[in-house]
Amino acid sequence: MTKKKDIELLRVTHLRGPNIWTYRPVIEAWLDIGELENFPSNKLPGLYERLTAALPGLVEHRCGVGEHGGFLERLRDGTYAGHILEHVVLELQNLAGMRTGFGKTRQTAEGSGIYKMAFRTRQENVGRAALAAGRDLLMACIEDRPYDLDAAVAKLTDMVERLCLGPSTNSIVEAATDRGIPHIRLTDGNLVQLGHGARQRRIWTAETDNTSAIAEGIASDKDMTKRILASCGVPVPEGELVESEDEAWEAAQDIGLPVAVKPYDANHGRGVTLNLMTEADVRRAYHIAVERGDSSSVIVERFVVGDEHRLLVVGRKLVAASRGESVWITGDGQHDVRALVDTQINSDPRRGPNEEHPLNPVEPDKSPEVQLELKRQGLTPDSVPEAGRKVLIQLNGNVANDVTDLVHPSVAEMAALAARAVGLDIAGIDLVTQDISRPLEEQGGAIIEVNASPGLLAHLKPAPGGTPRPVGAAIVDELFGTDENGRIPIVGVSGTRHTALIARLTAWQLQVSGRYVGVACEEGVYLNGRKIARGPLTEWESGQRLLLNKNIESAVFANGNRMTLSEGFAYDRCTVGVVTDTQGFEQLGEFYIDAPEKMFNVLRTQVDVVLSDGVAVLNAMDEQVAEMAELCDGSVLFYSTHEDAAPLAAHREAGGRAVFGRGGSFVLAIGTDEVATLPTSCLPNDEEECREAVLAAIGTGWAMGLTPDLIAAALRTFEWKKRAR
Repeated sequence: MTKKKDIELLRVTHLRGPNIWTYRPVIEAWLDIGELENFPSNKLPGLYERLTAALPGLVEHRCGVGEHGGFLERLRDGTYAGHILEHVVLELQNLAGMRTGFGKTRQTAEGSGIYKMAFRTRQENVGRAALAAGRDLLMACIEDRPYDLDAAVAKLTDMVERLCLGPSTNSIVEAATDRGIPHIRLTDGNLVQLGHGARQRRIWTAETDNTSAIAEGIASDKDMTKRILASCGVPVPEGELVESEDEAWEAAQDIGLPVAVKPYDANHGRGVTLNLMTEADVRRAYHIAVERGDSSSVIVERFVVGDEHRLLVVGRKLVAASRGESVWITGDGQHDVRALVDTQINSDPRRGPNEEHPLNPVEPDKSPEVQLELKRQGLTPDSVPEAGRKVLIQLNGNVANDVTDLVHPSVAEMAALAARAVGLDIAGIDLVTQDISRPLEEQGGAIIEVNASPGLLAHLKPAPGGTPRPVGAAIVDELFGTDENGRIPIVGVSGTRHTALIARLTAWQLQVSGRYVGVACEEGVYLNGRKIARGPLTEWESGQRLLLNKNIESAVFANGNRMTLSEGFAYDRCTVGVVTDTQGFEQLGEFYIDAPEKMFNVLRTQVDVVLSDGVAVLNAMDEQVAEMAELCDGSVLFYSTHEDAAPLAAHREAGGRAVFGRGGSFVLAIGTDEVATLPTSCLPNDEEECREAVLAAIGTGWAMGLTPDLIAAALRTFEWKKRAR
């Protein structure tokens, strides 16, 4: 069949964990570029101009050149369609608001036209859609035909907003990543696990597994919150709980005008009307509060003069503060209030309907609070204010001006006390005061609400000139101590020889040491020695189960080569990585792994993910495995059935650790010093064939900090008969 100039997607796989490309999840696409194999970019007239006109941001891609404009240099000089598609897909994701930068493209065989291309994506469905859109865009540029790029980017942007983590949650996850804390997204929403196994914590936007349901209930009951705060000496406005508009007006007269009216069970400013001076306004405000709340109960309270402020308290500390402002429009004698709001208020780029926007759009037709404010000025949304007339749209709210550095210490202390009194570990404290740099008592300021699950965006994206605050980092620091990273000790075993046996031997050693251990290997999934049903789960999914289990104190994984190539590892980094051999490429031809050197790249993944304070346990009898030592970020321990293996001898000469066989013994050595000798009598008579596996397990146990005596005891008590050959 005659080939044509086209890009065919042969296979698209989401590698959800560390893989042969990188530590992070990627989408791997197998491409057949057909006749385009004979047409690099410099032989496709006009491609450079059309592609750079469509995607000017490609100038930022450094590519292999390593400099600004590096990819464009490659594009100008001549590169192939697979490589170009990689960069187009990355740029489409960037335009959609999902920043990514990693990509690689490799030809499977000289002149074949078949390429493997991998690119980083933060969400599988978005990545797949970007790949399809990128292919269509590139082909349109090659064939010089139109392509609706705006529509494609709009579709991708919508997917990012619907499917990716929200900005508040993402700020916490990124802060955790900066500290080396792993994360697992537990749902399609914002429920995220930070850390693994027994050391995990969970967040849901600005809530944590320490956030009390009782405290949340108190915070949603505004009357109870005020009573609790008042009992602790926190200044709150005098108020009454009412059940009718008549009671509301009676309470307003008792308290003294002006007053504020709000639902007793709402938050985030919904249903709140302020500075009410007349009976008609109070009665109307009562009905607004009922409509916006969940019951007929409404609070009438003293109106506090000043600006609304939102203070974010994490733990016992104030970490950020923002000030609100009144929102006005100015009439022009031509346009109605609705149109003026759109042009003078909603045009602010900080306003929008999505989580990426710190301020909401103002909708006069849908907001009874705004309608009441207009009515008090003799206007409706249809009114056309005369030229120059200033019209108040919202008296307060619009909290986006950073004032963290201005907060008086006593105000910060009062906010922290309010959060503590309600019982929230993370709280948004709403207070009204004229000057946040002075004590509340001096100016009649008061705390008016305590909110659970506060929004973080106003502190992450303050008004121009404000300083973004590291609120995500503050929450992570509250969850994890200075020296904690949420990680449990993880062992990964890769290769083809006795990997399941090594995994189970290692797990038994750890179990004997007193830890609750999980194992995922080809024989099954084990929880502290008890085999559980794997069900329809893939190897990767089975491994993830261990990391989600709060009982697991240490986990051991035997990673099959097919899993590495088709799913990636179930964990991001490991304490100990074991590689037994580099055999087996003959069984992986479907993945284009057809030579020993390609097998090396598959197995090195296990070494690449070893932590800097971890250990790679490598078989010194396999020359390619021994060469992986230089790739390890941590230290290296060699094992061998023969003590004269050249890599092992050189490693010992340099002072490294080693485990090797000598006659009827297993020897543990550091450099030239032999620190322990374990007799082979600790093995059953019919297990001589597994000496290599036992050496690997001894080395792994030693690398995990176990003593030789405990390792020997574990070998003697291991239930050999349960293992599969």
